[in-house]
Amino acid sequence: MTDNATKNAVVQFTQQYTEQFEQAHGHLPVAEKDAQWPSPCEAGDKDNEYCFWTPKPIADDINFDNVEQALELSFHQDIKDYFLSVYSEDIHASHSEGRLSLLFAWNQDDFDRLQQNIIGHILMKRKLKQAETVFFAVTDQEDMILSVLNSTGEVWVEQVGKEPHKKIADSLAEFMAQLTPYVDTWD
Repeated sequence: MTDNATKNAVVQFTQQYTEQFEQAHGHLPVAEKDAQWPSPCEAGDKDNEYCFWTPKPIADDINFDNVEQALELSFHQDIKDYFLSVYSEDIHASHSEGRLSLLFAWNQDDFDRLQQNIIGHILMKRKLKQAETVFFAVTDQEDMILSVLNSTGEVWVEQVGKEPHKKIADSLAEFMAQLTPYVDTWD
């Protein structure tokens, strides 16, 4: 894979999702408006309660340096490339394993919250003496998440609080290529 394979795969998939959503529904995806939670993704008002949105690139000055220093850990480059590629609402997708929602940061505050959740996840893994993983998606199965094994960059299914139990891709870029946008039920 090339140096930016993960970032390119994320950008390509989020664009594909947005295009397919627009074809299916006649407009961009929609999110609830919140004046206290603005996002660079917002692309105009749908009505008084909802706005249209589209994924937007994240500025180059945003990084995981503070989290890596706090945890005394270097994240696998795929993890950084995934979360630093775009601001976006969660994106629904289908995989041979089932439906899932890819997690992204909506804005800078959400990115800060994401970092705190990742820290909590890593500390839990350490306490349980389990391999360090970083989650990036939730599945339609209760308590099952998709995560990246930090030591290798492989994508695994794991039950919250348990060791990863099923490898589904050798890399995030490979995993992203296995996805199909799921736009059928969201308006």
